[in-house]
Amino acid sequence: MQDRPSGSTGTQATGASPILSTLSLSKHFGGIAAVDGVSISVQRGAIVGLIGPNGAGKTTMFDMLAGDLKPTAGEIRLQGRAVQAEPAHARIRAGLGRTFQIPRPFAAMSLVENVMLGKQGQSGEVIWPNWFRPGLVAAEERRNFTEAMELLEFVTLQHLAHEPARVLSGGQRKLLELARVLMAKPEIVLLDEPAAGVNPSLLEIIIERIGALNSRGMTFLIIEHNMDLVSRLCRHVFVMASGKLLVEGTPETVVRDPDVIEAYLGGAKV
Repeated sequence: MQDRPSGSTGTQATGASPILSTLSLSKHFGGIAAVDGVSISVQRGAIVGLIGPNGAGKTTMFDMLAGDLKPTAGEIRLQGRAVQAEPAHARIRAGLGRTFQIPRPFAAMSLVENVMLGKQGQSGEVIWPNWFRPGLVAAEERRNFTEAMELLEFVTLQHLAHEPARVLSGGQRKLLELARVLMAKPEIVLLDEPAAGVNPSLLEIIIERIGALNSRGMTFLIIEHNMDLVSRLCRHVFVMASGKLLVEGTPETVVRDPDVIEAYLGGAKV
């Protein structure tokens, strides 16, 4: 088994503030509690796993953290600031990026164009610089193009930079989405099942790139069913079941917890 990256655990270190945390976070749909009073803490520089059976509430949790859903109750703190009332675009600009289990790139656009879309705060996004400072907008576009090409090289897709995104396999789309998220320069990234539907060779690239980014200080919170990926990358894991936080600890500890075996692994020994 490959050594894990050098990130810290997910729990809060003494005297240090977590980069992302929740307090009694809940989301109700009618009378159903999809997430029910969950409190977690992710330390800066960690790679943390979020696992659980289907229907455990993991994706709803991610949607609330990213700003795609408003919580029914509770608090989300990003870099020490309460953000549960802020929209997704504000959280991106505050340093939180998110990928999806099924990436949906703009199929007709080239890979480099897709990545460039991830850039935040571009002058060309508002009308006046395009009229009165076209040189500034053009210079930014050139820098963004260069940065996007570098990111495509980082995720091993530079040879397809000018091809439409429709030509990509499922695993390549996940690499493209990672590059697009990185274009926003996040400090923490929520990864939604990066291993799902990915062939073994591309999965190795994804694992290696996550480890490389973490070694540079980037934090990750990962939803994943692939326990090999979790055990290789994560030092700390949160387990959800029926909308609640069931247990947390190292991957080796949680997979042997009787409650996890019953709820997540269907009673099978691991």
